[in-house]
Amino acid sequence: MRFRNLGDAGPELSVVGVGAWAMGGPWRFGWGPQDDDESIAALHRAFDAGVNWVDTAPVYGFGHSEEIVGQVLRELGSEVFVATKCGRNWYGSPDRRIQGDLRPESIRLELEQSLKRLGTGHVDLYQFHWPDQTTGTPVEESWGTMAELVDEGKVRYAGVSNFGVDLLERCEAVRHVDSVQPPLSLINRAAAADVLPWCAAHGSGVLCYSPMQSGLLTGAFDAERARSLPEDDWRRRSPDFTEPRLSANLALADRLRPVAERHGVSVAAVAVAWVLAQQGVTAAIVGTRRPSQVDGWLPAGSLELSVRDHEEIEAAVDETGAGSGPV
Repeated sequence: MRFRNLGDAGPELSVVGVGAWAMGGPWRFGWGPQDDDESIAALHRAFDAGVNWVDTAPVYGFGHSEEIVGQVLRELGSEVFVATKCGRNWYGSPDRRIQGDLRPESIRLELEQSLKRLGTGHVDLYQFHWPDQTTGTPVEESWGTMAELVDEGKVRYAGVSNFGVDLLERCEAVRHVDSVQPPLSLINRAAAADVLPWCAAHGSGVLCYSPMQSGLLTGAFDAERARSLPEDDWRRRSPDFTEPRLSANLALADRLRPVAERHGVSVAAVAVAWVLAQQGVTAAIVGTRRPSQVDGWLPAGSLELSVRDHEEIEAAVDETGAGSGPV
């Protein structure tokens, strides 16, 4: 397992971390039914193998993902770096309608609820989940509250997720952005054009999510599986999982097989390793539902792609026409 520092002054993290989104179980943006015992076993498998951090959020299953993570933290009895988020608020809504909310009072309320579910006295990395497009709160006011939480010792490092360069600049003017969490995969390469260079220039860590594009780049996904996804799986509504994009995406995954075979690893490990090879990337958040999935992507933590590998991958992207963004 390789390790990298989170930005210029952050902690040392394993280059792969566990993404606990699916562990939240069924909800509007969930992944369908999930077995809690498998979630717990998957977390233990990853941590036992050298992964030292997990990424979750309160909105994943309306707190259930954080509860699962909290249970495993208590079982481990050892320190694991925990990243969670705020800004997707459903508190007080009778039908659990989620809205973007980065008002100072909402940030503090969400943090207190997360600490209870996690069973900890602080959050290692606290992140704005999405920009606030509902309440009209200036991002400077929201980020100022985040800075206060760090000063109070309730948060160790402060970060953002799904922020563009314009918002990053505004946050940086108030307090340093320790970490940025953009989507990045061989299919969704947009962050490589602007967010990654910005982070490299400002000494901010980068934790990329969806490096396997939500399962499309695992090598185990096919058109039949896409058609049979549960009704409550958000991917049924995603353009990447329907035609005409689906065929191109699956063709790209298939083109990764020769690289995977050459290294004796899975297609998933190659997809994650490509993300880790991008300049400025600290680590990748890899979604997990069961221990066998951990075994599939774990080799990415030590896999170094060669020049030949990168050339083959770039040719595959060009010839299949999958995704968008620079390679």
